[in-house]
Amino acid sequence: MSDRHFDDLALRFAEKIYGGAKGAIRLAVLQADLAEALPERPLRVLDVGAGLGHMALWLAERGHRVTLAEPAAPMLDAARERFAAAGQSATFLQAPWQELLGRLDEPFDLVLCHAVLEWLAEPQHILPVLHQLTASGGWLSLAFYNKDALIYRNLLKGHFRKLRKEKFAGEGRSLTPQRPLNPRELRAAMESAWQIDGESGVRVFHDYMPAEFQAKAELLDLLEMELAYRRHPAFAGLGRYLHWLCRPRPAC
Repeated sequence: MSDRHFDDLALRFAEKIYGGAKGAIRLAVLQADLAEALPERPLRVLDVGAGLGHMALWLAERGHRVTLAEPAAPMLDAARERFAAAGQSATFLQAPWQELLGRLDEPFDLVLCHAVLEWLAEPQHILPVLHQLTASGGWLSLAFYNKDALIYRNLLKGHFRKLRKEKFAGEGRSLTPQRPLNPRELRAAMESAWQIDGESGVRVFHDYMPAEFQAKAELLDLLEMELAYRRHPAFAGLGRYLHWLCRPRPAC
């Protein structure tokens, strides 16, 4: 298994997601969490695996200095177009995460790593790099595809054979992430280098709703309820994605 970079098919899929409720909920939760945690002063921001640039643009519009790092040319080109249409400037860097330490001169106040780990062959290998890229006293905004939620959804669908075989990963050109993350294993891997200050679930109920109820629900109502329950102790862990706001521990 190797790291998965996004091609034109994935670009079209991502644009479709962000045109609907799933993408709107994801952005709303991430933005609400960051708005609560970050200071009002301008920050130096690095978006690792920036994709179409939605989060980076939101931060740029709030006065932050943003660098977008994305290995897939179609994604980065789409992000450039989005910034240009909004009249915002940024630094665009076409590079995989393995090259970032050699191409960036100093750490950042805020590092975003959203929906990246689940596409990597060895997700835990990126963690030391993220630590070096994050300034002392800075933040890491980490969002990842939640294996617990995937298991729960398969339980609800009665896919017991799939669960017995533990076949959770997407294969080939599938747009199901290739390596869903067990949050307990990830927490253990991060414990020595990171302090997790905030945790939210992203889409804690939307993806479990029957299709007919999803179709009837107003987007504003979905956003209100997802934001209201994103940190509920019974529901947060069911989020299709989990969002952790982390602070780096000092290097030993």
